[in-house]
Amino acid sequence: MFNALVVEKDEESGKTSASVTQIGLDDLPEGDVVVAVEYSTVNYKDGLCIGPGGGLVRNYPHVPGIDFAGTVEASDDDRYKPGDKVVLTGWRVGEVHWGGYAQKARVKADWLVPLPEGLDTRMAMAVGTAGFTAMLAVMALEDHGLKPGQGPVLVTGAAGGVGSVATAILSNLGYEVAGVTGRPDTEDYLRNLGATQIVARDEINETTKRPLEKEMWSGCVDAVGGAMLARVLGQMKYGASVSAVGLAGGAGLPATVIPFLLRGVNLLGIDSVMQPYENRLRAWERIACDLPADKLEAMIHPATLGDLPQLGGDILKGQVKGRVVVDVNG
Repeated sequence: MFNALVVEKDEESGKTSASVTQIGLDDLPEGDVVVAVEYSTVNYKDGLCIGPGGGLVRNYPHVPGIDFAGTVEASDDDRYKPGDKVVLTGWRVGEVHWGGYAQKARVKADWLVPLPEGLDTRMAMAVGTAGFTAMLAVMALEDHGLKPGQGPVLVTGAAGGVGSVATAILSNLGYEVAGVTGRPDTEDYLRNLGATQIVARDEINETTKRPLEKEMWSGCVDAVGGAMLARVLGQMKYGASVSAVGLAGGAGLPATVIPFLLRGVNLLGIDSVMQPYENRLRAWERIACDLPADKLEAMIHPATLGDLPQLGGDILKGQVKGRVVVDVNG
């Protein structure tokens, strides 16, 4: 038997509750590989799945946790053997399939990637889906021509998980980073990660009747969406790109096509859930190379399985700064 955070749903009231419970291997869903989980993390989706589900969870009881890193315990797939260190993000694990908020997980081998050299399991979960997504966003901007020296790169939601990692990576690569935050107390935190400019959320969070404004940003990693993304599109430099990775500010986009037609702005959609294996390897190798360990360490807030019900609510309210690393054995 081992510990897991199990979410139950009361069929009469429809309400859910989460608690640390003991389960066994026979309780785990089918899969090729059993992993002894060492660390997980907390993402926005995790907050939804710990709580009411957000439409992501199909069946209860459920074990959330869309990320985990650990050691292979048993494998029916030749690609992995006992003792291998592995990482999992995405593939709807923790949503449809039981996830990483347990001391053991059983998953398909196709969903795993080897832990890259230069990272241990704890640091890999300091990265997690948020950091993986941030790296994909930076890579997409680079693939569309972004280079250091072209002007500041805007990062919205900069104090959150995606924003924190994006800020640290971009700064390390030599970019001038402007971080958007609605929390004044995070300014020192963001400057320590490498932001050279702090933009107050209120300055950029409202739409304007002007489809184009002054050209300000050479690129953007946007974790907010909604009105903020619409406003940012009109401030991009000619031919610049925005990597869209989130919708904390809403799924709607109250924008015009003018930035695309008159400035050649590119809006790049970033999906981290179903990324092909080769892209995953490329992103994790870049993370191990381009994300400074000291900057990553500065983002970490430690937690245990018992802390997750509270943290799930906190992240939905935008009250989590940086990266939570969950020691499932703590």
